Amino acid sequence: MARSRRDILSGTARTHEASIGLLGLPFDANSSFRRGPAKAPASIRTALASASGNAFSETGVRVWPSEHVVDLGDAAIPPLAGEREPLDAIERAVYSALARVSRLIVLGGDHAVTYPVIRAIAQHRRPLHLLQIDAHPDLYPDFEGNRYSHACPMARIMEEGLVERLVQVGIRSVSPAQRVMAERYGVETIAASDVDPRSPLVFTAPLYLSLDLDGLDPAFVPGVSHPEPGGLSVREVLDLLARVQTPNWVGADVVELNPDCDPTGMSATVAAKMVREIAALMLARAGE
Repeated sequence: MARSRRDILSGTARTHEASIGLLGLPFDANSSFRRGPAKAPASIRTALASASGNAFSETGVRVWPSEHVVDLGDAAIPPLAGEREPLDAIERAVYSALARVSRLIVLGGDHAVTYPVIRAIAQHRRPLHLLQIDAHPDLYPDFEGNRYSHACPMARIMEEGLVERLVQVGIRSVSPAQRVMAERYGVETIAASDVDPRSPLVFTAPLYLSLDLDGLDPAFVPGVSHPEPGGLSVREVLDLLARVQTPNWVGADVVELNPDCDPTGMSATVAAKMVREIAALMLARAGE
């Protein structure tokens, strides 16, 4: 029987159906330019628990702490660059987590983690659509000889046919090689200059969200390894996500926070805000 939003807010919804797991993936061995995102899961958890905020989303859903959102801790991942072993460890950790919860929010880590996360989720949910918010397409066939670089996860995902549709939003740093890959796989790209948060994004299959924090303008999130000016505001991202239409949110990741580049902690605060609002969207959908 469908549950109302009132049930979700009052805590009477059945936890085993509505529960969301937070899984940390402290891995940045496939980062280029700067390391540091391996420290992000701890920073995001600290920001989530900070007394500067509260447990509720903007729509009034209690998120953290909440009986509907459980912390699954961090996966153990060998810090090896360009190797399959850490990706396999991530895939196993995500697959195992999905035996315990119905939805998963991954705390990255660099963007390389999205590929093995999607591999695991695709074993549970097909067909699957993917919404990526990012400054970069991450569609390189390989980057500096590394096929598993954080500049390549979307190429690996599309090559293996793990998702039926990829929509990229906020893109503003594209190379010719990535344009070729986008055309080859029918990737739908909405450049940062063309984003209209008031226009709904409609998906007809279960949806996974991959939120690279450098998709936001560095004025709002300076604590990333590859800041790219001209991006989205916090409000634009939240409004865009609130207008997404999908039969089901199956998971999300928030990646590329670099605490070493975040001396004030504001970028971690934004990351925690995104986690809270994404979880609220998932819980609201579970209650329909």
